Amino acid sequence: MEENTTNIIVAATSDDRDEILRLYKLQLGREYCPWDEHYPGTGEIDYDLSRNALFVMKEKDGRVIASVSIDKDENVEALECWSPELAPGGELSRLAVHPECQNRGIAVKMLKAGMEELKKRGYRSIHFLVNKNNLKAIKSYNKLKFNVVGECDLYEQPFLCYEKKLV
Repeated sequence: MEENTTNIIVAATSDDRDEILRLYKLQLGREYCPWDEHYPGTGEIDYDLSRNALFVMKEKDGRVIASVSIDKDENVEALECWSPELAPGGELSRLAVHPECQNRGIAVKMLKAGMEELKKRGYRSIHFLVNKNNLKAIKSYNKLKFNVVGECDLYEQPFLCYEKKLV
């Protein structure tokens, strides 16, 4: 997907499973993180791997420092805020950045790589949810000029619904 002098973004493989799970667990307890000890877990990782829908950023030494998934969540797809003119839309989710590597623009790079992958797969737009109190994430998404197209309550969380045409 994307490469620079120190990090590379690639499709995850089953060899990355344990590191991805550790990365997910490092997010637990972080402000506005809706994840718990059960979600996301190996089931989500295996589902994403089976669809070639999980991508990681690795450092030069091979350590996984970020991940993002192309998701298929019927509850998210059923929301009425998504623009019919931008269908089909693809969802990115489970974006995680290692705590030691945050505030370096890695989340934005992962989103850009995810958008490129969605475009390659024939999607016309990207959409996703973010906890509406997660100001740090919202600031990142604003840099990429995503549009807030609605709000919803899912999974006991208040979310903003973001959408953007893929060009």
